[in-house]
Amino acid sequence: MTYVSHVRPRWTDMDVYGHINHAKLVTLLEEARIPLLFEGATEAGLEQLPKGIVVVRLEVAYKAPIVVSGQQLRIEIDLTELRAASFTLAYRVRTGSAADDPVAVTAETLLAPYDTVELRPRRLTPAESEFLKQGFADA
Repeated sequence: MTYVSHVRPRWTDMDVYGHINHAKLVTLLEEARIPLLFEGATEAGLEQLPKGIVVVRLEVAYKAPIVVSGQQLRIEIDLTELRAASFTLAYRVRTGSAADDPVAVTAETLLAPYDTVELRPRRLTPAESEFLKQGFADA
C-alpha cells in the first residue's frame, strides 16, 4: 500500500525561475517520510529507529517543474524493498494535493538504520522490519 503525506513548500524553496530547486525538493521528501519513520516508530515503541536512519542512495527524476503556489503537495511513498540492513522507499510527488494531480517528480531512497553510539550502520530488528511492513500495509 501507499503511505500519503502532504507537505507545503515554502517561498524560500523556489529557485530563480520560480520552481522548487533540487536541494529543497530532497528536503520535502524527507519531511514526507518523517511522520511515519520517526513519529510513528516512536509511537510504536521503537526507540532505535528514530535515532538513526541514513540515506545511502538517492535518485530523483523530474517530469515537470513544481511551482510554489501556497498549496500542499501530495507525496505518495511505497516500500519497494526490505532487506536485513536497509529498505527502499519510492516516491511520487504530485503538483498539488489531489490523487489525480499530475506527477512532477519520482524519487527513490535507499535507507539504512544507523547506530549513533557505535557510529556504523546496523541491521533492522525484527520489530522494526514488521513496523515498516505494517506501516505501508496500513497506508
